[in-house]
Amino acid sequence: MHQEIITRFNSLKEKQLSIDITRGKPNKDQLDLSNELLSAPVETKASDGSDIRNYGEPWGISEARELGAALLDSPVKSTIAAEQSSLLLSYQLLLASYLYGINGTAWKDIENPKFICPTPGFDRHFRMLDELGIEMLSVPLMGDGVDVDSLEKLLAQNSDIVGFICVPRHSNPSGDVYSDENLLNIFKICSEYSNDLIFLFDHAYLIHDFPSAPIQTPIWSLAKDSNVLNQTAILTSFSKVTFGGGGLSFFAGGEGTLSLLKKIRTSMIICPDKVNQLRHVNFLKNKDNISRHMAKHAEIIQPKFELTQSILKEIPEECGTYSTPSGGYFITYRTAKPIASRVIELCKEAGILITPAGATYPYGLDPKDSVIRLAPTFVSATELEEAMNIFSLSVQIAHFNIDI
Repeated sequence: MHQEIITRFNSLKEKQLSIDITRGKPNKDQLDLSNELLSAPVETKASDGSDIRNYGEPWGISEARELGAALLDSPVKSTIAAEQSSLLLSYQLLLASYLYGINGTAWKDIENPKFICPTPGFDRHFRMLDELGIEMLSVPLMGDGVDVDSLEKLLAQNSDIVGFICVPRHSNPSGDVYSDENLLNIFKICSEYSNDLIFLFDHAYLIHDFPSAPIQTPIWSLAKDSNVLNQTAILTSFSKVTFGGGGLSFFAGGEGTLSLLKKIRTSMIICPDKVNQLRHVNFLKNKDNISRHMAKHAEIIQPKFELTQSILKEIPEECGTYSTPSGGYFITYRTAKPIASRVIELCKEAGILITPAGATYPYGLDPKDSVIRLAPTFVSATELEEAMNIFSLSVQIAHFNIDI
């Protein structure tokens, strides 16, 4: 068996492939779904008569705020329509908290502020926190959210925990969809620890469902029932709905987090791109139409997930396990041995670029060197099949310590 693996790997390596599956990007067919935006005419006035070409409406035009509120199931008055990405809004909220604090206690005045980070998680979240000098504490994901027992232990063992950040639906990279019970437990446990602790939900994949995706109660409703709206921030965007960096982002939060974001944005942003907001509202129209648009995305993406999983399924079970997401942009492979770094190195030798090992953990340190993030969406089906065949062989070479 080992000789066959060596022969197949070397044969594929000789093809001198160059395939990049490091990031979860839409491919051309997905981008084409929104091409109408490139040439769509747009009127100069919003529904309230304001001129969208001029200054004003710092929290977004009313039509865009209403659309965001419909997606987040939040009141329009508690919703901001902004620009680009949920990541940008997340950073602005973190910066405002660092400078001012949710209840007047600025993080910069705390000796060692800490954040709870479910893992594996989003590398860009970790980068933001690290840049602000906030210590990151890992809590493991269990398939339907965080390990509550581990969360309780972290809270009991640490002072000055100021926040909790996660992607609660189709989590990057594991695909976890947090259950209502898990979210309610998070709210209960963390709010009992501190009413200064911010819950930051980066709902980047809120509407990126496959048909099998489970129902999840809106976080706004759960936070309201848990009496933690003041501490809660819920964000989403159209970054992978229309165009990367060219969509809209939305924020919903209680008075505490809302006032923080408004304060920092008043200093940073003259006003959002209201022309782009109205263009998107005209194109996407309403929540039902957005669902139809996202179904078209799913028709393109889901076969690539199925192709990836069909190849992962052929890897001997003793080598590891893989996630089966019901939406989003990633699949996670967990090696049974501490060989993730070696697998990624082997893939690179054969022309396949994968997110670096450790990237899905704070400080780039995967304690078991076992988690590998796979991003199947951007490349063609042919390229994806070649990439996954090399990945499969690389896992086996590393697991069985085959000398090539």
